[in-house]
Amino acid sequence: MDTDLRTLGLEIETLTGKLKDLKKEIGKVIIGQDETVEQLLITFLAGGHALLEGVPGLAKTLMIRTLSQAIHLKFKRIQFTPDLMPSDIIGTEILEEDHTTGRKFFEFNKGPIFANIILADEINRTPPKTQAALLEAMQEFEVTYSGKTYVLDKPFFILATQNPIEQSGTFPLPEAQQDRFLFYIKIGYPNELEETNILKRTTGGKLEKINPVITGEEILRLQELVREVPICDDLVSFVSRLIRSTRPETSNNSYVKEWVNWGAGPRAGQAMILTAKARALQSGRLAVTLEDLQHVAYPVLRHRIIVNFKAEAEGITADDVTRELLNSTKIVSKTLN
Repeated sequence: MDTDLRTLGLEIETLTGKLKDLKKEIGKVIIGQDETVEQLLITFLAGGHALLEGVPGLAKTLMIRTLSQAIHLKFKRIQFTPDLMPSDIIGTEILEEDHTTGRKFFEFNKGPIFANIILADEINRTPPKTQAALLEAMQEFEVTYSGKTYVLDKPFFILATQNPIEQSGTFPLPEAQQDRFLFYIKIGYPNELEETNILKRTTGGKLEKINPVITGEEILRLQELVREVPICDDLVSFVSRLIRSTRPETSNNSYVKEWVNWGAGPRAGQAMILTAKARALQSGRLAVTLEDLQHVAYPVLRHRIIVNFKAEAEGITADDVTRELLNSTKIVSKTLN
């Protein structure tokens, strides 16, 4: 037993070391944005998908491309435009001919969705019909075309970028589409020092080379280890009460009743626990803490709490609601203080 534990400990140490190497490779190109990079890696460890929002020019696409270069996985980029069709994502059947027999037949030509890391660039610039082409792949990790199901290779990640919906030419993502994303990450402007370093590094002649430092098999093993990270019943109960308190019909919080239209579903609680486990493992800890849950609550709930028109008029956001609920939801425990 002791030998098995030591072996497991060495494996975890080795794999978390690979994550540190991955951060270093990303840091060769991306200056600052430490929290964004951390949340992207949590998404990977938890086996989910991430939606990144920010104004143009904040290196959203570059960040994802750099991440893909540092991993031994197949990468595809899909540029979402108003005229993009579902078949441009999934693939389509083409008419082929057997030159020996002369028989003609249809063969499925796989689209860019059949990769390990998908960059869905500016996803909200295409209509909801095309956005919906990703739903089955994101949830079931498979694609159905003409009645036949094609299983996607794992690990499989969709990392989507979007511009703020206030910009012209954008289509809001349907709630069902948003809920498929594990994290909704908002990227802000760099601080003064970071922006100065960006200007220096990106206007010179030397380009940093990104080296692959982790394999798909190692990521899959990390995903297995994430699910084995323990979380105590008190914290599970905390998550359950927090998620239920986001719903106006079951919440005792007057803030929620006043500002929220729709609360988060059970998938939000699953996402909170799983990403908290991923954050703990990434930090080298083998147990979830309250701080882990509080940290992941914002990107988990940001797109799952739908505020009403009154809240929008007053400038109240889902993050404001989450902050209020984190402050008012307490841990009921005899063992935790």
